[in-house]
Amino acid sequence: MIKHVFLTGPPGVGKTTLVQKACESLVSSGATVEGFYTEEVRAGGRRVGFDVVTLTGKRGHLSRIRDAAGPSRGTREYTVGQYVVDLPSFENLVLPLFRNVDSGGATKKVFIIDEIGKMELFSQSFIRAVRQTLDRSSCTVLGTIPIPKQKPLALVEEVRARSDVKVYTVSKLYKQSPGVEKMNNTMFECPQSDI
Repeated sequence: MIKHVFLTGPPGVGKTTLVQKACESLVSSGATVEGFYTEEVRAGGRRVGFDVVTLTGKRGHLSRIRDAAGPSRGTREYTVGQYVVDLPSFENLVLPLFRNVDSGGATKKVFIIDEIGKMELFSQSFIRAVRQTLDRSSCTVLGTIPIPKQKPLALVEEVRARSDVKVYTVSKLYKQSPGVEKMNNTMFECPQSDI
């Protein structure tokens, strides 16, 4: 039985936008929605990094380009391309959300994970938390994963292979809500079509 929904597609196609619209729709239907999304940070007309934003509005650094990230503080540096990942900031903001996923006793609880990507996967605690959350019976996960590349990411492939996960490929930015409606139906009725 399909319980969790993940979106995949190329960068910039609108996965996060679709997740945000789905959150609005879910909240208006009475579901409890918690979790986080990743947001591009721009300065001077160019992308300088990514932030993690909780659904309650708390924000923290996920990564910054090397020249904007400042000097290394003598700790191990995790990088993806030109971006330096701020693992302590990411973990301090996101991991408590996973610890609280079972609180509240809501009947329709949806937990947002945007995204399970290369930067986030430097955190072993995040990997464990994602696995535990997917295995819990108390909530449905709506998340995003990158498209398959030449070097697969182990947790992403594990998510794709789960029998309780439906992966939708987003092929264009959805400015209206048909995709959101299909996703919401999947979370609670489980149809088998792509958006």
